[in-house]
Formats: sequence, structure tokens, C-alpha cells
Amino acid sequence: MDLNATFKRVQQLSASLVGLSDETINLILIETADAAVAQSKFILDANASDLALMNPDDPKFDRLKLTEDRIKGIASDMKSVASLPSPLGRILGEWIRPNGMKIKKISVPFGVIGMIYEARPNVTFDVFSLCLKSGNACILKGGSDADHSNQALVKIIHGVLAKYHIDPAVCTLLPADREATTQLLNAVGYVDLIIPRGSSSLINFVRDNARVPVIETGAGICHTYFDTSGDKVKGKEIITNAKTRRVSVCNALDCLVIHKDRISDLPFLCSDLAEKRVIIYADELAFSVLRNNYPEDLLKVATPESFGTEFLDYKMSIKTAASFEEALNHIGLFSSKHSECIIAESLQTISRFQQLVDAACVYVNVSTAFTDGAQFGFGAEIGISTQKLHARGPMALNEITTYKYLIEGNGQIRS
Repeated sequence: MDLNATFKRVQQLSASLVGLSDETINLILIETADAAVAQSKFILDANASDLALMNPDDPKFDRLKLTEDRIKGIASDMKSVASLPSPLGRILGEWIRPNGMKIKKISVPFGVIGMIYEARPNVTFDVFSLCLKSGNACILKGGSDADHSNQALVKIIHGVLAKYHIDPAVCTLLPADREATTQLLNAVGYVDLIIPRGSSSLINFVRDNARVPVIETGAGICHTYFDTSGDKVKGKEIITNAKTRRVSVCNALDCLVIHKDRISDLPFLCSDLAEKRVIIYADELAFSVLRNNYPEDLLKVATPESFGTEFLDYKMSIKTAASFEEALNHIGLFSSKHSECIIAESLQTISRFQQLVDAACVYVNVSTAFTDGAQFGFGAEIGISTQKLHARGPMALNEITTYKYLIEGNGQIRS
């Protein structure tokens, strides 16, 4: 099926969103959030159809699964977006040139944003709320794993839009096949920006094949470094939370790096992980310390593949560092530049870590689980960028706007 007519229609409709008042947008988002909660059974039934086709042991299963509480959380995020000030029309800069010419730089929508994502139905509502609030139309390309769920969510969105006499095509869900992805990646002139959200293979495919500008949301290979000055009580809680709060998300801990001078604290730091049945791939020194102090069936000898891996599972590697510099080198070698953490009390060490670690989010004595748009106060997120151009870290309203210059004069001409 040729989707160019669909893309063209969305592109034409995108201009109409700029004329919507912020009050109307907020009412639509609040009503959509309420409708999601009210129609939880409808959503959960659709989600159950998707879950029935997936192996529960698949790391995507947890991301795919919706519950009443998760629906309430998604609705709450949507209302949070509604409560935020509009990102449009912000004056980013203003000055007058010597010839009297006035220049103003203001924020504006991109226009049409294409979102390609896998088994993450929450992304459907997050993208819609952020795009509507920022004056962007959205084209959604969900994975086949979540197709029933996505169709149910978009049906709810369209029902609310129709009440406000807004063409539902401003939030278009494409067929869940690969051909739709290919056409979206080549929708030059219709789509202004594409954001992939999912596995590294999906992100790499989009980056390598798109003819439309792309913002990468990279894989989350996250480290936590336990320094010589680290508080072990804080450390245990942070490590356990970062690893086990929700293993299938990109901000989950993948590798614990521990200074060799604190290696005797390793059994204590990992004690709660044993209760959560986390498999540990430990280097030689860490393995020797954990042997007889960690369940034998959960303790493995690390291999080269144990490092630089986004596990998305109850698995974690441990690297022993002989010095702070070795810890930094290990993180620098294997980091995906998503989220990195230090557990330390030395202000000098903390300052050096913050300065030298190259990542979108650098944490001090805080779990990496907080790398999330809602947790940053952004209402929701459209993705977490690990690149450095335009946006970095959790992307929300401000990151899905661009800008233009308004120039005013009184007959000035250039010689």
C-alpha cells in the first residue's frame, strides 16, 4: 500500500494544530486520560491479545504488559503534560542590529513527527500527548507485538479528537508491517523528524536507512561505580533499585564497577540481588569474593561478552577496578552514554566523575532508574537521546520543538 497520500494528509493537517489554544489542548489531554482509565477493560482486553502471542520469558513481555495501575500511571503522565506551560512561542533570543533591524528567535513545532517503536504501548499515549501539546502531528509505527494494544489506544484518542472537531489523522497509526516502516523512513517532504524507540537493532536500522532526519534514542548500557569513599548502605539500596525495579527498561543497571579496596563489601552490596534471583557475571576477583557468599546457581564467571551488554533481564556483570581511573576507562569503553552513576562521599571524586564521564545523565548517589521524562518533571518523554545534536537525555516538550527567526525592520536594505 502506498502511504504517501496518508503522509501528505498528516502534513497538511499539522498546520491546523498551531491554531489550537493551549486551553483546548489541555482539555483534550485531560479528557483522553480520563477516557483511558474509564475504558481500562477495553485496553486490557486488547493488550491480553498481544500478550497471548508473546513468550512471558521474553524481555519485551514486561514492556508490553499493561495493568490498571500502569494505565492510571500513563493517564497521570498525560495530565502532567497538560499542566505544563506551552513550549511554543518562547522567546529564545532577541536583539537589535546596528542598522535597527530587530531579530527574535522563537520556538515552533517541527510539524510532523514519526515515531517507530516496539512492544511499548505506553509510547502511544506519551507521543500523542507531547506532540499535541507542542503543536506537532504524529505518525505512529508500532511493532506487530503490540498492534492490538496500539489500535485500542488510538481508537480512544480519535474518539476524543472527534468531540473537538479535530481530524483524527493528526495522530495516525500505520500498519504494523515492515513495508510501512520503509515508507515512513523515506517520507521526505512529509515527515520532519523520526524518533526510533526500542532495541539497538531497531535504532541502528532506522539510523542507517532513513532519508528523513533522525534523533537516536540509544540503548541503555548503564554502570554504577562504587568508590572507595562509597556508603555501603546507600550503595546496596541504589544498586538493588537500579537493577531490579524494572529490568526490561533502558535505565536498568547492567554493570557494577567496584574499587578493589572495597571488594570485601561486595557480598553486602549484592545481598538483596540474591533475593531477587539476579544472575551475576563476576570478574575473577569479584567471583572469588562472592563464592560461598552468593547463591551458586546465580553466580557465573564473566566473559568478554558480559561487559557492554544491555541485559534487559535479571542479570548483571561486576568489574573490579584497581583505581578510579580504571573505573572511568571501563565505563568509557562500554558505556552507551545513557546513564552512569557513582556512589561516593568524596566531593573531589564526585566532581571528577561528573566532569569526566560522558553520558546524557550522570548520577551521584542516586539510582539510574530516574532517567525518565516524568521523573525529571517533564510530564512524559518521547524517548531518551544518547546523541549530542539537538537533544540529549529525556526528550519532552522543549526537545520536540525547533525554532525560527522573526526579523523586523523599517525599509532596511543590504549594500
